[in-house]
Amino acid sequence: MNASYGIKSWLFTKDHKRIALLYLATITFFFFIGGIFATLIRIELLTPKGDLVSSDTYNKLFTMHGVIMVFFFLIPSIPATLGNFFIPMMIGARDLAFPRINLLSWYLLVIGGLFAIFAMVAGGVDTGWTFYTPYSTSYSNTWVIATALGIFIAGFSSILTGLNFIVTVHTMRAPGMTWFRLPLMVWSNYATSLIQVLGTPVLAITMVLVFCERTFHIGIFDPALGGDPVLFQHLFWFYSHPAVYIMVLPGMGVISELISVYSRKAVFGYGFVAFSSVAIAVLGFLVWGHHLFVSGQSLYAGMVFSFLSYFVAIPSAIKVFNWTATLYKGSISFATPMLYAFGFIGLFTIGGLTGLFVAALGIDVHVTDTYFVIAHFHYIMVGGTLMAYLGGLHYWWPKITGRMYPEGWAKLSALIIFLGFNLTFFPQFILGYLGMPRRYHAYSDEFQVLHVLSTAGASVLAVGYLLPAIYFVWSLRYGQVAGANPWKATGLEWQTPSPPPPHNFEETPVVTHDAYDYSTTVGEVIEVG
Repeated sequence: MNASYGIKSWLFTKDHKRIALLYLATITFFFFIGGIFATLIRIELLTPKGDLVSSDTYNKLFTMHGVIMVFFFLIPSIPATLGNFFIPMMIGARDLAFPRINLLSWYLLVIGGLFAIFAMVAGGVDTGWTFYTPYSTSYSNTWVIATALGIFIAGFSSILTGLNFIVTVHTMRAPGMTWFRLPLMVWSNYATSLIQVLGTPVLAITMVLVFCERTFHIGIFDPALGGDPVLFQHLFWFYSHPAVYIMVLPGMGVISELISVYSRKAVFGYGFVAFSSVAIAVLGFLVWGHHLFVSGQSLYAGMVFSFLSYFVAIPSAIKVFNWTATLYKGSISFATPMLYAFGFIGLFTIGGLTGLFVAALGIDVHVTDTYFVIAHFHYIMVGGTLMAYLGGLHYWWPKITGRMYPEGWAKLSALIIFLGFNLTFFPQFILGYLGMPRRYHAYSDEFQVLHVLSTAGASVLAVGYLLPAIYFVWSLRYGQVAGANPWKATGLEWQTPSPPPPHNFEETPVVTHDAYDYSTTVGEVIEVG
């Protein structure tokens, strides 16, 4: 096979596993682009004076960091890579329901990302990743439309991926694979898909309205033309708060898989954990107003959204308590993926508890637009989603590549990431509580020590993120051959060779046991018919 044919076979593939690897390469690229912006931000904040970049450039740095990380890394990270690769295998299917649409989804993400990169190279955008009006529609002279167009196109990638997962789970499960035999990874991605299909069109419409307002000045959001800038916030957060669960719900599914296999037990309260994913997806659409506590909305509305914000924490708490109960009297193995699972539980719990702080009206008024919000957001998104993503990547890497990674280096990396993350973001809780506003490149001298700690932590965190990139590539050539099921796990994906054949299964599997049934000998979990 010549090189050109090989490239063509990847660019026109309909194999969900290859498409997942295309996504993996794409989001890894965007992750490092977003990381460069984060590095420049942290270097700037080493000193109180804005002496590295101008205020305008700093506005562009944090905006492009947010845009790239949220829309082109965090949202597609787990569903488009691990979900794309393993959901068909987990339910005993040969592929997703719509292979061509699956490939189209990847192309849409790439095209959307190219628009964002074009905007970045052409001069950037300075509105913040939330694009608040009327600044984004009337006053900013940067590349708002190009960036919004990139997000608009990438949104269709998210919608089509969610639609594909929903149809696949409903119509392509293997014989015997009932709803309550589905792995919890499938449940969480199914719930995520509901959010993607129902919520993402609202963001797309909002971006179109920003384009119309900015281009034609028709008075949707601009108060000078009779518009309402708070309307934009309602539309944006109606999608963007559920989008938090698009990012973290798939990670919760990964953690359920890791907790089970490395404690050799079925997940405690399987039904509660499964339905908590659906509950999060539903309730996530009801809490957007807690982002508007200081926008002028009525006190009554604020109280309702505050109550609902506390209520939506219950399904997440169910997951954390049930994972903990699963560990009780389990035969726990401290393999690298399990270390990431422990890290996820710790960091996500801190992020969730501080979410209750900002759901309280009085505290939220004090910490709105401070570093407290930045710390809370990153504990959920980076401490949660990224830890789960790395944990899942380590868990399924032997299945994806047929090779093992160096366990010692992997454990060291997990430890470095956990320590570096806390050193980076925990000081920001204190900064925010003390009144340090976010999005400022110059600040009072009293905040410098905490900013230095945060920048030092970011340096440690960067090392932790670089290590897996190095040893994963190394393992492709020098790693130990993995075998079909190195973890002795029970899922259908582990009943195929590593890496899996093009159509996953030589014959359609027939499922005869529940998920996570470690009471049977691994290998007897399925029958082939």
